[in-house]
This record gives sequence, structure tokens and C-alpha cells, in this order.
Amino acid sequence: MKRLFSNIAWLLGGRGFNAVLSLVYLYLATNTLGLESFGHFALIVALGQAITGLANFQTWQFIIRWGANSENDCNGSENLSEATGFAMALDSLSVVLGTIVAAGVVATAQRWLPLPTELLWLTFGYCVVSLLSIRTTPTGLLRLRFKYATATAAEAVQPAIRAVGAMLAVAFMPNVMGFIIAWAASEVAVALALWAAALRIERVDFSAFSLRRIPAKHADAWRFVWSTNMSGSLTIAGKQVIILLVGTFGGAALAGGFRVAAQLGQALVSLAQTISKAIYPELVHAQETALIMARRMANIAVLAGVLAVLVALFGGRWALAAIAQDDFSAFYWAMVILAIAGAVELVGASLESLLVSAGRAGTAFLVRAVPTLLALVMLEVAIEWNGAKGAAFAVLGSSSLAVIGFYVTILNLNEIRITVKSDAANTDNEEDGLETPSAPPSVT
Repeated sequence: MKRLFSNIAWLLGGRGFNAVLSLVYLYLATNTLGLESFGHFALIVALGQAITGLANFQTWQFIIRWGANSENDCNGSENLSEATGFAMALDSLSVVLGTIVAAGVVATAQRWLPLPTELLWLTFGYCVVSLLSIRTTPTGLLRLRFKYATATAAEAVQPAIRAVGAMLAVAFMPNVMGFIIAWAASEVAVALALWAAALRIERVDFSAFSLRRIPAKHADAWRFVWSTNMSGSLTIAGKQVIILLVGTFGGAALAGGFRVAAQLGQALVSLAQTISKAIYPELVHAQETALIMARRMANIAVLAGVLAVLVALFGGRWALAAIAQDDFSAFYWAMVILAIAGAVELVGASLESLLVSAGRAGTAFLVRAVPTLLALVMLEVAIEWNGAKGAAFAVLGSSSLAVIGFYVTILNLNEIRITVKSDAANTDNEEDGLETPSAPPSVT
């Protein structure tokens, strides 16, 4: 737990630095572009991040799962090398498949997205840069060795470049293209920084680049790959795809306002992802205490979530007025609702990580999939009912159902394990000619 809190502290420090600078470039972008143009900017960024997220495999989890014992196992170095080679091969596959998808999506974008024709090539270029900047493999190498301080320092490059780039855009290119170039530059810079940090800590054997070695040794490899990929895709769908659909059903201005509300209100989702990233390696390394660790983190998350919702409720209007233009003040209640959704996700972060670390990535995906798809299906009706607030309620409903599902699934898994242990004990006692003692009143 001490190491876990230390890792979370480093990650939160990075998030805090990112949050401060994000307010800077959000202020510059909203006040320079205005509601409509900021909506175009938000749609381009969301499309690039959505395609990258959908195509990207969660390769950092593979490195931790198959390279976790590399320091103690005599074959550990070989295992880590093969896990890293498998991760890099999957990243390359993501770039190829993602580029093909991006070409098709951008070619048809004007049929379903409110984007001007002159921004389509810029949109495709940003998608390609985002794909080439996939950085989950070096992130996995750093987390495997618990180098969270190093990873935080490398990741700080992204908000710094964005802030500087936004300032340059205001001065020399105060339009959508200027800000997109700044965002693209930050993606490239943080990817290079993470790879540089990872290569200083771990030697990478590029000859191990292969899609076959790990599956040959682990029968469940591809099932785990697709399960974590689809779970990551659902996370993206719950954030970026919803922004795209808000633009589709409500127009660029509504998408821009919802993007600001989401960035301010769902800062807790980033916090939830931070906790998930920190706790997953610990759960893999310490299976015996995983349930206790996840329970403690969930309890802490409840308190943090309540506090953050109160901050959004009482400070949200001021934040919107100070950071964005008056046009964005109408999205206050959407921001508060999204803050509540973020609090719910914060509680569920450790529960989802517990399922994945226990080899139940497929179960975690299904629990997340049904509410997310339901929210996407109901989004148009929700927007027609209450605009941005309706869309925010769809997000809140999806998050709530998913976290309830994680909790119920973990309870059922725990009951199954207790039953199996009891049956095994009964069998042993019967073989030894002993009577089976009655179970104690409390199994927890």
C-alpha cells in the first residue's frame, strides 16, 4: 500500500501539472476561437483520439502481465523481451489499421459531422499523427519497474508543449489549424519523451518483434488482447465518441460546449484512470492482498468523489466564467452532472482493475459494454430531450450501471472462490475420515 500511494502521488502530481496547464490552453482556445470554431476544433481532436483509442491495444497491460516476474525468474528477461516485442508488433498493427479507418471516416465525415471541407485534410493529418504517437509500450516498461516518477516527468512534456503551442497559435495562427498543430506537436513530443525514458531503463530487443511468440506460450493471449482492447475502446467510446455524436445530433456549437463541460467536470475520470494505472501492477504482483487493496482504494475514492462534486457544484459557474466565454456558461449543469459521473468512475476504477488483474478482462468488458452501448443508443433522444444536460445524464447512467456491474461481479466471484475452497476442504476432511466443521457465520 505504501508503494501504491507513492505511485499514485507521482501520477497525481503529473495530473495536477497537466490540469493547471490545461486551464491555460483551454482558456486560450475558447477565447480565441469562439463557440462554433472551438466546436470544430473539439470534433477534430475527438475524432483523432477516438480512432487512436479504438485501434490501440492496451499493450502496457501485456508487458506487466507477461513480464511481471522478469527480475526473479530465470527466464524473466526472455519473457519481458518477448512481451515487449509482442506489444510493439501490436502497436504497429494499430497504426496500419487505424490509418485505414481514419481515411474512411474522414472521407465520409461531412455526411455525419459538422466539419467544413477545408478542415478535412487537417483532420486526417491529426489522426495519423495521433496513431504514430501511440505510447502504451514505453509506458508499460516504466510501470513494470514502478518508475512512476520518470513516467510523470516524461508525460509532463505534453501539457507543456500544448500550452506553449497554444500561445504561439494565438500570436501567429489564431484559427483551428494553429491549435491542431499545437496538439499534434504535443502528441509527438510526449511519445518521444516516454520512449527515451523507457530505453534508458530497459534494453529493448527489437529482434523479438513478433505477433506469434507470446500466443504460442500463452493460450489465452489473444483473448486477453481483444478483451483489453475492447475495454479500452469502450472507455474511448464513453468520452470521445460521445463528443462526436453530440456534434452529429446537436451541431458544432453544442459539441464545443459539451467538450468544455466534460474537461472541467470529468477531471475525475482522469483521476480514476490514474488510480487504475497505479493499482493494476500492484494487483498483478500481489494477488493474495488484491481484494483488500481494491476495497481500500474504493473507500478513499468515495470521499474524494464527494469532495470533487461539491467543488464542481459550488465553483463550476466561476470556472466557466473565468476560463471560457459567456457563451459557455449555459453548460454549467452539464458540467455538474459529468462531475457526478466522474465521481462514480472514480469509485469503479479499482474494481475494474481488480477484475482485469484476476484474468477477468472479458467479464470487465461485458460489464462495461452494455451500459456504454445503451448510452450511445439513447444519446440522440437525450439531446432532443435536454441538450447537453441530456447527453451528460446519458454518461452518468452508463457510468453508474457499469460500476454497479463491477461490484456485483466481484461479489459473485468472491462467493465462487469461497465455495470452491469449502468444497476442497470438505473433500480433504472426508478423505482423512474427519467430519466437516460447520462454517463460521461470517465469510468476510
